[in-house]
Amino acid sequence: MTKDISIIECPRDAMQGLHKFIATDDKIRYINRLLNVGFHTIDVGSFVSPKAIPQMRDTAEVLNNINWKDRSSKLLTIVANERGARDAVTFEQVDYLGYPFSISEEFQKRNTNKTIAESLELVKTLKQLADDHNKQLVVYISMGFGNPYGEDWSPEMVADWSRRLIDLGVDILSLSDTVGMAKTEDIHNAFSHLTARFPNVTFGAHLHTPYNAWYNKVEAAYNGGCRRFDGAIRGYGGCPMATDSLVGNMPTEKLITFAEQKKLNHGLNALALESAYNAAMEVFGL
Repeated sequence: MTKDISIIECPRDAMQGLHKFIATDDKIRYINRLLNVGFHTIDVGSFVSPKAIPQMRDTAEVLNNINWKDRSSKLLTIVANERGARDAVTFEQVDYLGYPFSISEEFQKRNTNKTIAESLELVKTLKQLADDHNKQLVVYISMGFGNPYGEDWSPEMVADWSRRLIDLGVDILSLSDTVGMAKTEDIHNAFSHLTARFPNVTFGAHLHTPYNAWYNKVEAAYNGGCRRFDGAIRGYGGCPMATDSLVGNMPTEKLITFAEQKKLNHGLNALALESAYNAAMEVFGL
């Protein structure tokens, strides 16, 4: 049966902001549990500077030791520059390169130490690398629903940058509510406009939200045509480059609740999910 929605589990996003290093063996065991669930994609790690994100310094070792063969989930790693992308494409098990492209100049500098113009040039390089190594490029549009730095922001800006990225050959775009400030009307309007204008492009929602304020955001994205949702079990994590305080990720279990309320097929194994949920409680000390 075709999935009605695709759920992407993001242990990388859940872990990356933690100051206490999670042991590599614990990461491997946790991701192996996640691989049994049947998520569309698992965001397993990142090839970025260990000085910037020390929690992800063992991504290569994790990739080399997880049980990824004969599993349906695709694997995604985040990259922030060409060097990281060249490392990522050497791994057979990596299906997607994920790149955070910000329409905020301030956040692009904070997150990747680049200007928006430099970032756009990098997208061209990443797309070529992905094509050359039989990978796909997923571009996250950071600050997709607002700007906390006082810079210009509008739905028209989101649409314009989406078009420019699509013109470069990017066919998976994930709109990111980087600091959890998205308004439901902006979420709905963005997805309804983009999915109608670019029907051959997959648009995803990477929403950050307080744990108890999730439903309206998911419903707005879904009603706008979004069928790809990022989450993290228990909503843990957030972006350490955005603000001093982390706004949690979209709780995966809430995405599943939404799907089941709407009678949508998500394709996940309930028993394996329960096992992964229990593992998350151990890994994150919740």
